[in-house]
Amino acid sequence: MTTPTVPFANFGYVVPNGFYSTPPATAMPTAIPPMSAGIPAPKQRQRKRPKPGERRVQILQTLADILEERGNERVTTALLASRLQISEAALYRHFASKTQMFEALLELVESYVNGLVSEIAQTPGTGREHAAQLVTRLLSFAEENPGLARILTGGALVNEHRRLQDRMNVLLGRFEAALRQYLHADGLADPAISAELLATFAFGRIHLWTRSGFVRKPTADLSAFLALLAG
Repeated sequence: MTTPTVPFANFGYVVPNGFYSTPPATAMPTAIPPMSAGIPAPKQRQRKRPKPGERRVQILQTLADILEERGNERVTTALLASRLQISEAALYRHFASKTQMFEALLELVESYVNGLVSEIAQTPGTGREHAAQLVTRLLSFAEENPGLARILTGGALVNEHRRLQDRMNVLLGRFEAALRQYLHADGLADPAISAELLATFAFGRIHLWTRSGFVRKPTADLSAFLALLAG
């Protein structure tokens, strides 16, 4: 299982320092006093309740893991609840519907891509260099987050609400528009064609990544491809 590197803390939960650390061992007394009849039996430890926002993050992380494992098969709330060892009703205390869960993952992808476009635009370099950076960073993101790569291709959304696919299409158009804007700054005769070519290449590589069962890495030989495509 590939551990997602996406910033799930953006959904309202930050893992506190030492949260996953092992507590220090308690020193045992050298002599154990006799048990007294008046000493009450130790209380049974109760199951630790997630902190506010933590369960929401766990749901999204688990959903991304399932998307990685099961390909484009339809994900049910029953399966998701089973993985989390909670009831389906508990899921709906954090999300009104399964569609809302997918929308939360989409928001994460959108936030990453939009932030990336702005960040690259503010860095020194030519339009071609900016375009190559955008493609490289998107492919690296997909490679590091296989479950979210299925969101980017739209494969995980086929059996879900239509508005999810529509929203993903808007993001794809925004990605291509950013490439076009970068390349226009270089004075290309027709930056739209070059932008479409780069966008098609980028999402084609992500499709190969998902369809190969995450064997054909999207960043493989990337520099050589970009030298041909971006010039």
